[in-house]
Amino acid sequence: MERDGDQLSARPTLETEGLRFLHVTVGSLLATYGWYIVFSCILLYVVFQKLSTRLRALRQRHLDQAAAALEPDIVVKRQEALAAARLKMQEELNAQVEKHKEKLRQLEEEKRRQKIEMWDSMQEGKSYKGNTRKPQEEDSPGPSTSSVIPKRKSDRKPLRGGEGFSLARCHRGRGVANLLDD
Repeated sequence: MERDGDQLSARPTLETEGLRFLHVTVGSLLATYGWYIVFSCILLYVVFQKLSTRLRALRQRHLDQAAAALEPDIVVKRQEALAAARLKMQEELNAQVEKHKEKLRQLEEEKRRQKIEMWDSMQEGKSYKGNTRKPQEEDSPGPSTSSVIPKRKSDRKPLRGGEGFSLARCHRGRGVANLLDD
């Protein structure tokens, strides 16, 4: 029986040593890496929460798609809505095409009219290279073009630099001496 008593008394010392060893090991580990462990746990918790919500949403989406695929009414409604949207877009495109064709017809008609006016003016002996005038403008009274004297183009080029204003150039080669005689 003594041996049984020795075993019983020896057992608590082993357990207390094991607890002390565990306490010292865990204590030193927490003292050294405590904040890293705390932040890692917080980070893992946040990541787990985010992933779990996304996983739930993904599962729900798959369930909804499976349910929608099984219900023919929903599929038919979706296809009808898609067909209606396509039809509306096609009608808008057709309207734009018609507008563009009308503009092209008007441009072609204008070009044809100008060619006819140019041919008529050539038949009358007028210049065909200039802009053709409308008949209303030709009949309007006003100064004749023969009495208007066209302005002569100036020889002066102010942006060339260095030339400036000179008397000799103003009177076109008559020279300063001739100016003084006048």
